[in-house]
Amino acid sequence: MSLSIKDFSEVSELPPQTLRFYHSEGLLVPAEVDEATGYRYYAIEQVETALLVTALRGTGMSVKLVRRALEAPDTASALLKEHAEALERQREAEDEAVATARELLISWPEVQRKETPGTTVLSKAVPAVAVQRRRGQPDRYDWEEVTAAVSATVGELITLAEGQGAAVAGTAWFSWAGETTEQKEQALTEQGPHWLAKLPIVAGPETLAALAEKVDVQTFEAREELSIQLPGRNSMPKYSTAVSRLVTQAPEGFFPDFSGLRHILHEDGVETAMRLRPLSEAEGLT
Repeated sequence: MSLSIKDFSEVSELPPQTLRFYHSEGLLVPAEVDEATGYRYYAIEQVETALLVTALRGTGMSVKLVRRALEAPDTASALLKEHAEALERQREAEDEAVATARELLISWPEVQRKETPGTTVLSKAVPAVAVQRRRGQPDRYDWEEVTAAVSATVGELITLAEGQGAAVAGTAWFSWAGETTEQKEQALTEQGPHWLAKLPIVAGPETLAALAEKVDVQTFEAREELSIQLPGRNSMPKYSTAVSRLVTQAPEGFFPDFSGLRHILHEDGVETAMRLRPLSEAEGLT
């Protein structure tokens, strides 16, 4: 039994223009096309294919993915699973964006002045994240990838510290890899590394000595800082906003020390902290 495109449109609930589009894309090819008139005719059995195409497209799958699923039915379930996982990640990102927007609209984060105590930290270079280049656009540094790389490195430090019997003593952070001349030179290249992960710990002398054989063990000096925490995932606009706020709100008699800039990792955002130094110390740092 052959159906005209009009009749097939009614039984499949797909508009004729959609059927023509699916034909051109190879998703739903008519059983017959009249060479003289160009009229399309469909077999009644093709309603099943139309139903499957509609279901897959209804999930948001692209025409390309739907075509792959139809051409290789044995891979269709895996393709749908991958698509569902991508949708879940997208929904999570959208929910996070809504929460971030709500927080910024209700109450814009304020700069805080605080005394940060000294502590012992483990320090490790974070694997470099490649700069993304897009034609006609400025080079883009992917802050989400930076945060992911930092989190992975912090996880390694936690495993190392706890394995040696040390206790994690606070929230981890990352800072620019510019503590030595070699680090500064490498940090200015695309290869990097560009960042150092820092983990505050408490441990006895023997444990610290054992850790020092595997990773840098440093003393973090007590300091006065300005800090601001922006909600959600880190990004270049958030980084720029944080630095701008901190620089412009340095109190009288102090200057912001960029070498002491820290990005402190929190579950609900990243806190940017900048060390404050008295103006009397400025000459000694030049």
